[in-house]
Amino acid sequence: MFTRPRIDALQDSLGTDLIQFLPELVVAGGVVVLLFARLVRALDRTHLGGVALAVLAVALFAALAGRPPDVGTARQGSIFTGMLVADGFAAYVRVVVLAAALVTVLLTRVTGLPDAEDSADFHALLLGGTLGMLLMASANHLLMAFIAVEMASLPGYVLAGFLKGKRTGGEAALKYVVFGAGASGVMLYGISLVAGTFGTGYLPDVAAAAAVRLAGQGGLDPVLLAGVALTLVGLGFKLAAVPFHFWCPDVFAGAAAEVAAFLSVASKAAAVGLTARLLYSFHAAAPDPWLVPRTLGVGVGVVGAVTVTFGNLAAFAQTDLKRLLAYSTIAHAGYMLLGLAALTLGAASGVLYYLAAYLLMNLGAFAVVAVVRNATGAEDVTAFRGLAWRAPVAAVAMAVFLFSLLGFPPLAGFAGKFQVFAAIYDAARSAPGWLGSALYAFLAVGAVNTAVSAVYYLKVVRAMVLEDAPEEGRGVAVPGPAANLLLAALAAGVVALGVVWNPLTGAADQAATGISRPFSSGVATR
Repeated sequence: MFTRPRIDALQDSLGTDLIQFLPELVVAGGVVVLLFARLVRALDRTHLGGVALAVLAVALFAALAGRPPDVGTARQGSIFTGMLVADGFAAYVRVVVLAAALVTVLLTRVTGLPDAEDSADFHALLLGGTLGMLLMASANHLLMAFIAVEMASLPGYVLAGFLKGKRTGGEAALKYVVFGAGASGVMLYGISLVAGTFGTGYLPDVAAAAAVRLAGQGGLDPVLLAGVALTLVGLGFKLAAVPFHFWCPDVFAGAAAEVAAFLSVASKAAAVGLTARLLYSFHAAAPDPWLVPRTLGVGVGVVGAVTVTFGNLAAFAQTDLKRLLAYSTIAHAGYMLLGLAALTLGAASGVLYYLAAYLLMNLGAFAVVAVVRNATGAEDVTAFRGLAWRAPVAAVAMAVFLFSLLGFPPLAGFAGKFQVFAAIYDAARSAPGWLGSALYAFLAVGAVNTAVSAVYYLKVVRAMVLEDAPEEGRGVAVPGPAANLLLAALAAGVVALGVVWNPLTGAADQAATGISRPFSSGVATR
């Protein structure tokens, strides 16, 4: 039960909290506007994609304008009595999430999905999922983390099966729901273990209590490890990390390319942010600086190594571009988990840079698939044969995106992978004993998989440049000016981030300090 002082503290800080919560408020308001628009006869048949675009643009502007002057040192602390946190790390991740949602809506406007009749429902779901992902980025309480994950997941289930009359879409949505429900149940059980053990779900307090218990026992607490591991199951599902990846290829193949693009980027950014906050909170409070890297860190690294290897190997045999990019998404989740396993400031910064690069190159690749689908009706490698001669802008953009996903310099994917791998190498050099050897092994796995992934990425490039166009009846891919402009802008961003590192690297370095040490929380819900 809330005491009077706690209520007074909440009221006193409410104005400041709402200002820091402004991007989320704008998105929530957009959802309400879109839902009420269905009740107005004049708007019921009007395409409301422009409304969603305006809402996301305002929210993104608010997120950028509301960022603290120095996100590395400014510790605004917790908001809403500790349920959420406002720091540089959360600010960075929510900018990535909002940018991904904004580009997705731009893509839907270019490709014509959805039509006017369904636009209100589609964009309300997309904004609702975005809101959940924003809450994941700033969740500071285990209960809020669970609520945010569910808010992000439920709209995604519907979006996966949004295409009417498409059997594979319905099957994809059903599989997504079943696996998501199982992962949510396991995550909730893990949260109950942690909260029941320490009497609180407030993340800084859980980390501090865990540090005291570990110091008293002089070793590892199996109950704590089990609770945290089960909690990470839900995040592993959002990341499509092995062995929680089964839904990803089928859902991406059955869903529209625009929906798959959104799920592959925005959802991953939010899940990476929440996973990093959880791991680094325990790391910052641990009595031994090597305890968490030796336990949770190594566990995350093993999962990352298996994930990146499985994703790359499974992509070899794929001919459907959405399924191929789904396995690519799994592999890139593995690269990010390998980075988080190092649990250093440099690793967190490298992963944040990787997220921004991944936003451009992965969304761009799915955008090309959507554009080619509109022109040819197909989404397999065959539809891309001879694309360089039929649609040179789309072909060049796709080549840029695929080379960047491979990690070819001087593109954004290379810059992201280089920073992650460099952080793992630096951590391995300073780590004691077998931990250093484990980090070197993770680095080797990442490097080998980068080379291996060239097989399936270059397969698509070869089809676009060296193979003849498909037979008549498949259509001719000639994107319009708007599609070409969007693809060119995304490709230019990939090149720019690969050539000029410093601005984004500096922002990532500053944002990473937001989770590198505990902050003073003030009033908090215990």
